[in-house]
Amino acid sequence: MDTISVAAARDPQTVGQRVKLQGWVRTRRDSKAGFSFVEINDGSCMANIQAICDADLANYESEVKKLSAGCSVTIAGEIKESGGKGQATEVHAESVTVHGWADPQEYPLQKKRHSFEKLREWAHLRPRTNTFGAVSRVRNCICNSIHQFFQEREFLYVHTPIITASDCEGAGEMFKVTTLDLEQPPRENGRVDYAQDFFDRPSYLTVSGQLEAEIYATALGKVYTFGPTFRAENSNTSRHLAEFWMIEPEMAFYELDDNMSLAEEFLKRIASDVLVKCGEDMEFFNQRIDDTVLATLEKIVDSEFVRLPYTEAVEVLEKSGKTFEYPVNWGTDLQSEHERYLTEEHFEGPVILFDYPKTIKPFYMKLNDDDRTVRAMDVLVPRVGEIIGGSQREDRLDVLEARMKEQELNPDDYWWYLDLRRFGTVPHSGFGLGLERVIQFATGMTNIRDVIPFPRTPGSAEF
Repeated sequence: MDTISVAAARDPQTVGQRVKLQGWVRTRRDSKAGFSFVEINDGSCMANIQAICDADLANYESEVKKLSAGCSVTIAGEIKESGGKGQATEVHAESVTVHGWADPQEYPLQKKRHSFEKLREWAHLRPRTNTFGAVSRVRNCICNSIHQFFQEREFLYVHTPIITASDCEGAGEMFKVTTLDLEQPPRENGRVDYAQDFFDRPSYLTVSGQLEAEIYATALGKVYTFGPTFRAENSNTSRHLAEFWMIEPEMAFYELDDNMSLAEEFLKRIASDVLVKCGEDMEFFNQRIDDTVLATLEKIVDSEFVRLPYTEAVEVLEKSGKTFEYPVNWGTDLQSEHERYLTEEHFEGPVILFDYPKTIKPFYMKLNDDDRTVRAMDVLVPRVGEIIGGSQREDRLDVLEARMKEQELNPDDYWWYLDLRRFGTVPHSGFGLGLERVIQFATGMTNIRDVIPFPRTPGSAEF
């Protein structure tokens, strides 16, 4: 007798098989005719499977009739066609083994619906709910799609360091890593003496693997990173996390147009895979969370992304006749309201903006001949706004050094990065996609804390 998943057992082709199902009880109903309906779920799919448990089971009175939501069980029996509405199969139990009980007076996930905010207090239990089970399956699907997309295109998966001495973004919002005694740190000339620290210098949790990925791209051609990144931004909003996952491809010999094309293909692949492989979960999100998610993903797959220079985007916004909370001016970063207007109202689809003012972008982006803009790009999608940010990287040593000085960075701190331009420099490009941001986009979940298993935010690191 094989152990199979609930997802497999719901397939009509399994009718007639004797199997074992293992999972957690969602509901139990007792019939006056002397048997019980026990619904279980094992996380493999959205729907439960119903087990018919007859009164002649050895432990029917002592255990089966005491089952409640949250109890863990193994049910062995034969899969049969079901006459019940909305289910093709059910299992007729030959035995029920109870592994763990859940006191219905104490178990918080009873029939009462809880807010997502309340469920964040029970991060250890919320994956058992329909919503968070579905989020987890979509997250898994997207992660798998990401790896397949790059592996099929002969990218190498590179593990960049989590601990770094470099601030890729230049914003300074980084978590410091130290073994020094914080109450009495060693001092030299009135300053903390980092020469006595573990890494012999100030060190931090990384905000991006990009700079290190460029090292490998300029040796191996096409690479991608996929790992955790950290931002010490004291922001308690629905869009910010202190720990999140980033996907960052870097490609040697790629110009900006190549970069934009790859980003478009990438998003289309993710959207297509989610629609095909997570159909039941996506129907749930479309019905319960946001009734536009299916149509939006389908539009991503079917649309040709609009490509628009930043300067023209500003002109579109200025002529829109809309009153924005944040005024639109050339030389300022676009806000979410501007990005959503472009994607949802003006173009009614995804947009790639490029050639941004150099004053609002980091030092490593390639300077255009106009000396005012850089070869940056942002991919904008409906409901979210920016979902991908990237650029062609500056490959000219003298220009890169000048840009560093403009932004008051010490080139000596980036000597190894400059070496990449000294020894065999090439045109190269890359972009970054926040995993949680794309999961929000796919599912319609409005708070980023609800699309990561254990959200790290200011004042929150319990689990």
